Amino acid sequence: MEFIKVNKAYAKHIALIQLNRPKELNALNLQLMGEIRDSLKDLDQDDEVRVIIITGDERAFAAGADIKQMAGKSTIDMWKVDQFSTWDQINKTRKPIIAAVSGFALGGGCELAMTCDMIVASETAQFGQPEIKIGVMPGAGGTQRLTKALGKAKAMELVLTGKFISAEEALGYGLVNKVVPTEVYLKEAMVLASEIAAMSPIAVQMAKEAVKRSFEVPLEEGLHFERKNFYMLFSSEDQKEGMNAFVEKRKPDFKGK
Repeated sequence: MEFIKVNKAYAKHIALIQLNRPKELNALNLQLMGEIRDSLKDLDQDDEVRVIIITGDERAFAAGADIKQMAGKSTIDMWKVDQFSTWDQINKTRKPIIAAVSGFALGGGCELAMTCDMIVASETAQFGQPEIKIGVMPGAGGTQRLTKALGKAKAMELVLTGKFISAEEALGYGLVNKVVPTEVYLKEAMVLASEIAAMSPIAVQMAKEAVKRSFEVPLEEGLHFERKNFYMLFSSEDQKEGMNAFVEKRKPDFKGK
């Protein structure tokens, strides 16, 4: 990997993907996104990994897409590249993904953070979709996920003006889970990841699937999907272990089976 660093054993059952283009503020070029896609596919198949953290550095999670790669492209050029198929694959990752964000999370960087399941932000984090300032618009989910998180009026303001919001504002709107001092933002993401990693990985993945489905279907269909996954978990060894541990007043030892 040239533009990311991957640590499969960052902590027990936790993998870390770190964007590594510091001079470019971790701008998302095609190769970097491909490396993220391939790494997530690999980690999704690794039974030792239960939670994945994606981060950048203190200055930037990712300051946007690599504009130099796109500036001279035509419509057909962009269509042939099909860069958004990479984003589709990221969205298919079954294991929970936490974005640990400090500094800029703009444009594609904001979209990448929102593609993750949870966001832990440092107090210096800034979120925004400034594509309008260079004559385009968000293309990797910015108009959709930001609207679902912030509501129509605020999302419209950010998308049409290119303004940023602070970490505290993002917390108030429900875009992020937690805001912490910059020196501990990655540590706090790991604390959250550790709490999730202690649960049954099968139950976690099915629960994540059900929550995501709630954004895609009417309530009745979502409830049906939820109940199906609930019933399916009674075929797992983890369900037996979890309920027996509760009855026996001990800590469960989940195996992911």
